[in-house]
Amino acid sequence: MGLLRMMMPPKFQLLALLAFAVAMFFLENQIQKLEESRGKLERAIARHEVREIEQRHTQDGLREREAPLPADSEDVVIIYNRVPKTASTSFTNIAYDLCGKNHYHVLHINTTKNNPVMSLQDQMRFVKNVTEWRAMKPAFYHGHVSFLDFTKFGVKKKPVYINVIRDPIERLVSYYYFLRFGDDYRPGLRRRKQGDKKTFDECVMAGGSDCAPEKLWLQIPFFCGQYSECWNVGSHWALEQAKFNLVNEYLLVGVTEELEDFVMMLEAALPRFFRGATELYKTGKKSHLRKTSEKKPPTKESIAKLQQSAIWKMENEFYEFALEQFQFIRAHAVREKDGELYLLAQNFFYEKIYPKTN
Repeated sequence: MGLLRMMMPPKFQLLALLAFAVAMFFLENQIQKLEESRGKLERAIARHEVREIEQRHTQDGLREREAPLPADSEDVVIIYNRVPKTASTSFTNIAYDLCGKNHYHVLHINTTKNNPVMSLQDQMRFVKNVTEWRAMKPAFYHGHVSFLDFTKFGVKKKPVYINVIRDPIERLVSYYYFLRFGDDYRPGLRRRKQGDKKTFDECVMAGGSDCAPEKLWLQIPFFCGQYSECWNVGSHWALEQAKFNLVNEYLLVGVTEELEDFVMMLEAALPRFFRGATELYKTGKKSHLRKTSEKKPPTKESIAKLQQSAIWKMENEFYEFALEQFQFIRAHAVREKDGELYLLAQNFFYEKIYPKTN
């Protein structure tokens, strides 16, 4: 190159340098375009692969709906230890309506005087029935009973717990009027407080026992369980145990105010039992079957008085905890479009599976 510079006049050397620079610029430009083209091609291939995966998942989902259910799905037991006045009758009626079509059994746990706490011997009998009563499997048990820890009894396969809770004051108001006026489910049935015309607000003003803050203490002990401390009104231990059980022992806990979302997510997670539940909830005649009669909303003054109590603060803390957990699960399960909720498609798949099979 040095010899060429010596032989070439300065003018030609400058032209050669310019030509070389132009050539390098052109090559770099072409390389950049090739890189961009390769990136576009890779993205197109990735989109195509994603579409293929989505199509496979859709086809697999359709095949799963049409295919017979595996044998292990016949050994599933669901326990819905329903809290009073949380739309539990409305939800339970969905289970009853679907049991014939989806081929499972529904059993009501009827305890004496609706006592939510079982004796130790009844706990043993109940655990034995639930786990060994094969003629009744798959089964959906429901009743006003507090949570029972099956692991204490040496059970290897635990039942699936679900539940629904409600704003504490709204639940208490509904229960107050239910005891006096009943509901439209069994309007002719005489209720315990029938004839008492006092409104909830009048009860609060008079400091009555049926609207006392102690009556709010129900959802925490139902989730806390069969321990004595669970039923000590205002127990912080009970609150923390109820939270622990909700997160660790329950598949899903919904809220009365968002019952349709709860039903939709159960159908996605437990199609063996709840296939068709969302459509039934939207269109069926029993979706909002049970409505308390003569219920009057409380005044702001009555609500404020109840909210001053430590018991309300604890029950409300538990409700807010459950609501936050439910909304977190829902955010990862459904999307809203044009006012309608849609379940998200499967968002994982398996790859790099070894050893390879021929």
